[in-house]
Amino acid sequence: MDEPHQDRSGIAEKTSLSELAWLFLRLGTTAFGGPAAHIAMMEEEVVRRRRWLTREKFMDLLGAANLIPGPSSTEMAIFIGYLCRGWAGLLLGGLCFIIPAMVIVIGFAWAYVRFGTLPQVAWLFYGIKPVLIAIIFQALWQLGRTAVKNRFLGALGVAGMILSFLGINILVVLFGGGVISGAWQGLSQDRAKNRKALLIMLASASCFGAAAYFATGLQSSGKVAFGLLPLFLFFLKVGSIVFGSGYVLLAFLQADLVAHWHWLTNTQLLDAIAVGQVTPGPVFTTATFIGYVLAGLPGALIATLGIFLPSFILVAVINPLIPRLRQSAVAGAFLDGVIVASLALMAVVTWHLGRDAIIDLPTIGLVIVSAVLLMRFRLNSLWLVLGGAVIGLLVHMAGKFV
Repeated sequence: MDEPHQDRSGIAEKTSLSELAWLFLRLGTTAFGGPAAHIAMMEEEVVRRRRWLTREKFMDLLGAANLIPGPSSTEMAIFIGYLCRGWAGLLLGGLCFIIPAMVIVIGFAWAYVRFGTLPQVAWLFYGIKPVLIAIIFQALWQLGRTAVKNRFLGALGVAGMILSFLGINILVVLFGGGVISGAWQGLSQDRAKNRKALLIMLASASCFGAAAYFATGLQSSGKVAFGLLPLFLFFLKVGSIVFGSGYVLLAFLQADLVAHWHWLTNTQLLDAIAVGQVTPGPVFTTATFIGYVLAGLPGALIATLGIFLPSFILVAVINPLIPRLRQSAVAGAFLDGVIVASLALMAVVTWHLGRDAIIDLPTIGLVIVSAVLLMRFRLNSLWLVLGGAVIGLLVHMAGKFV
């Protein structure tokens, strides 16, 4: 099969809507493990296997996705769809990644409401998690080789990992990496030429970072009566201001839905977070589960629309700005710093996931074999995930008979 030709912007010229839809439907159905794993799988598919984007273009999108609130892996799907097929691709990429996960979560929610408990699927993730660690590691290796262009960016990445391990806010790590890299570029070149761009970059980054930081503390103090409109507006707010993982989402949900409004109990909230973590696709489908528990299928659809709608809008707004960032040496350096900081955060997340996933000899073996199959033989990650699930089932069954 002929490889798609890429133009100077680093985007494949020929990508059909059906190819785009099929890829993200498959990823939305099989991409377990949270944003880091999702992004790793996207990199494998759209950069290495299909060559729809260059690695440099993919990393620019990754940096931009981390700069805006909302689920970063979903925003990557939207970005990729938009670059490949315009507005139709924007909608198709995002919806095809979200809808399979939403349907699966609705199935869990239906069982939860009907039987009052969640299915036990620990055996499934026993085998899948080690495979995901290998997939993320492979993506980090590939992306890092391109992102770390010099020793300065390498040192910036190491500093980002240290700060993340120390628990520093992710916005501080991201914007700090971008501002330091941009400032270094501005000061090392013609200062008079770059001074204006440097001041604009620092002011914009500071204002946006401060606004996003304080926005994440917004909470409603009064009691709000439940209804579909308040449900939609709440998740619209959450999707517009929340950065980070499902654990950041947990703080928002607990503050309003449990503590202030009493729509949910703590137990229901933790079950919702658990479903978002163990099902494929975006972790933010936690909102789908909550919506179903509160108001059935209409609630699930309304909550899902609310939390994901801002991502489509933000991607459409910010995408035209990315090429302009690259036209300025200082702004391009800012984006380089954000990209390296994003990979640093991804590496720290992988470390924490690995501590939970690699717990005995079988899981150690799964990581090693998966890494070899990925990096040496370039086996499709889908088969590795399915193989990990089968091995998890076999180990579970063997344990029952011992």
